[in-house]
Amino acid sequence: MMTDMSTTSLLERAIYTYADVDRLNSLTPGTGRRWLEGFERGGVFHDPVLRDEPTGADLVSWGEMVEARLLAQFRGRRVSLQRLRPAVVRLRVEFGRYPLMRMRPFLEVDGRELVLRVQAEIGLEPALQFVVVRNGRMILRTETQRFAESVDYADGVASAIRPLPSSEAVRLDPACNFGQPSIRGIRTAVLAEDYRAGESMVSLAKMHDLEPSQVEDALGFEPTAIAVAG
Repeated sequence: MMTDMSTTSLLERAIYTYADVDRLNSLTPGTGRRWLEGFERGGVFHDPVLRDEPTGADLVSWGEMVEARLLAQFRGRRVSLQRLRPAVVRLRVEFGRYPLMRMRPFLEVDGRELVLRVQAEIGLEPALQFVVVRNGRMILRTETQRFAESVDYADGVASAIRPLPSSEAVRLDPACNFGQPSIRGIRTAVLAEDYRAGESMVSLAKMHDLEPSQVEDALGFEPTAIAVAG
C-alpha cells in the first residue's frame, strides 16, 4: 500500500535517543545503538541490523523505534540478532523501507508468503523466523504475534504502540509528546513524578480527567513511582 506524505513524514520523524530505545524496549543499555549503528568487536566491524549502514545520527526515527521493538521480542532466544540482518535487507526489497513496522508482512496472507520465501532463501534459522508453518497454516511466531498485537496500524504502517499487554491506555504515539509513553496526551512520567511527590491515584485521576485504572496503568509503566512511594 502506498503511503501519503504525512505517513512518510511520520516514519522518518527522529524523536528518540538511543537511550529511549533501550529504556522503552527493556533492552540492556547500548543495545539499540548496536542494532542501528553497528559495532566493532575483536577488530571486526558488524553492520547494523536495522539500517543499511551507520549514519552517525544522534536520534532515532519512529520507524526505527518500531522495528527495534520487534527485535526486542526475540532477545531471549540465545541467538545473535545480528543474524537477522540479511532477512531485514531482503524484506526492504519486498516491502520498502521499515519493512518490520508495516502491516502487510505479518497481517496479510501475501505478505506472510513473501516473508516465508525470504526466510527460506536466506536460510534464516528457526529461532529467528517471523512467520512459521504449522499444521499446513502460515502463522506468526509467538514473538511476532506479541509484537503485532501491541501495534496500531494506519495506512498500512505502525501509527502507535501499546507497550503494556494489559493496558490499552498507555501508548507511544509519534504525534503526541514526541513519542514518549502517554495516556490521553499526558506523559506517564509526569503522572509518576506527581505520585512520587505525594499525590494519590484518585487525585491524579481527577486532576487529569482520567480513570483511576488509567493512572494505575501509567504507574505500572513507571515502576519506580510505586517503589519510591511505597
